[in-house]
Amino acid sequence: MNDNKIRETIDAALSEEFELSPEQLVPSAHIKEDLGLDSLDIVDMVIVLEKAFNFKLQNKESLVKIQTLGDIYAFIEALRDEGTVKSDQ
Repeated sequence: MNDNKIRETIDAALSEEFELSPEQLVPSAHIKEDLGLDSLDIVDMVIVLEKAFNFKLQNKESLVKIQTLGDIYAFIEALRDEGTVKSDQ
Protein backbone atom coordinates (compact mmCIF):
# COMPACT_ATOMS: atom_id res chain seq x y z
CA MET A 1 0.00 0.00 0.00
CA ASN A 2 1.53 3.30 -1.05
CA ASP A 3 1.46 6.54 0.93
CA ASN A 4 -1.39 8.04 -1.13
CA LYS A 5 -3.59 4.97 -0.58
CA ILE A 6 -2.87 5.09 3.15
CA ARG A 7 -3.86 8.76 3.28
CA GLU A 8 -7.02 8.15 1.23
CA THR A 9 -8.01 5.27 3.52
CA ILE A 10 -7.40 7.33 6.67
CA ASP A 11 -9.29 10.32 5.28
CA ALA A 12 -12.25 8.16 4.22
CA ALA A 13 -12.41 6.36 7.57
CA LEU A 14 -12.21 9.56 9.63
CA SER A 15 -14.61 11.42 7.35
CA GLU A 16 -17.22 8.70 7.71
CA GLU A 17 -16.80 8.13 11.46
CA PHE A 18 -16.60 11.78 12.54
CA GLU A 19 -18.48 13.52 9.70
CA LEU A 20 -15.44 15.57 8.69
CA SER A 21 -15.33 17.47 5.41
CA PRO A 22 -12.53 17.01 2.87
CA GLU A 23 -11.46 20.60 3.57
CA GLN A 24 -10.75 19.66 7.19
CA LEU A 25 -8.61 16.67 6.27
CA VAL A 26 -5.24 18.29 5.66
CA PRO A 27 -1.93 17.06 7.10
CA SER A 28 -1.53 20.15 9.29
CA ALA A 29 -4.97 19.73 10.90
CA HIS A 30 -4.60 19.39 14.67
CA ILE A 31 -6.68 16.49 15.95
CA LYS A 32 -8.22 18.33 18.90
CA GLU A 33 -8.26 21.98 17.87
CA ASP A 34 -8.96 21.71 14.12
CA LEU A 35 -10.89 18.45 13.89
CA GLY A 36 -12.65 18.88 17.23
CA LEU A 37 -11.95 15.36 18.47
CA ASP A 38 -11.90 14.80 22.22
CA SER A 39 -10.25 11.97 24.16
CA LEU A 40 -13.19 9.59 23.64
CA ASP A 41 -13.18 10.37 19.92
CA ILE A 42 -9.48 9.54 19.83
CA VAL A 43 -10.21 6.10 21.30
CA ASP A 44 -12.84 5.65 18.57
CA MET A 45 -10.33 6.87 15.99
CA VAL A 46 -7.85 4.18 17.03
CA ILE A 47 -10.54 1.51 16.67
CA VAL A 48 -11.56 2.85 13.25
CA LEU A 49 -7.94 2.82 12.05
CA GLU A 50 -7.33 -0.66 13.45
CA LYS A 51 -10.31 -1.91 11.45
CA ALA A 52 -9.39 0.02 8.30
CA PHE A 53 -5.84 -1.35 8.29
CA ASN A 54 -6.46 -4.70 9.98
CA PHE A 55 -4.00 -4.35 12.84
CA LYS A 56 -4.07 -4.16 16.64
CA LEU A 57 -2.17 -1.30 18.25
CA GLN A 58 0.22 -2.80 20.79
CA ASN A 59 2.07 0.31 21.93
CA LYS A 60 -0.52 2.82 23.15
CA GLU A 61 2.26 5.17 24.34
CA SER A 62 3.09 5.96 20.73
CA LEU A 63 -0.25 7.77 20.45
CA VAL A 64 0.97 10.52 22.78
CA LYS A 65 3.19 11.89 20.00
CA ILE A 66 0.32 12.15 17.52
CA GLN A 67 -0.99 15.71 17.33
CA THR A 68 -1.95 16.25 13.68
CA LEU A 69 -3.48 14.34 10.81
CA GLY A 70 -0.02 14.30 9.24
CA ASP A 71 1.25 12.49 12.35
CA ILE A 72 -1.44 9.85 11.81
CA TYR A 73 -0.37 9.42 8.19
CA ALA A 74 3.28 9.02 9.26
CA PHE A 75 2.33 6.60 12.05
CA ILE A 76 0.40 4.27 9.73
CA GLU A 77 3.12 4.55 7.08
CA ALA A 78 5.69 3.51 9.71
CA LEU A 79 3.51 0.53 10.69
CA ARG A 80 3.40 -0.43 7.01
CA ASP A 81 7.17 -0.15 6.75
CA GLU A 82 7.69 -2.44 9.74
CA GLY A 83 5.17 -4.95 8.36
CA THR A 84 2.38 -4.39 10.90
CA VAL A 85 0.08 -3.01 8.19
CA LYS A 86 0.23 -5.27 5.16
CA SER A 87 1.02 -3.67 1.82
CA ASP A 88 -1.65 -5.65 -0.05
CA GLN A 89 -4.56 -3.98 1.72
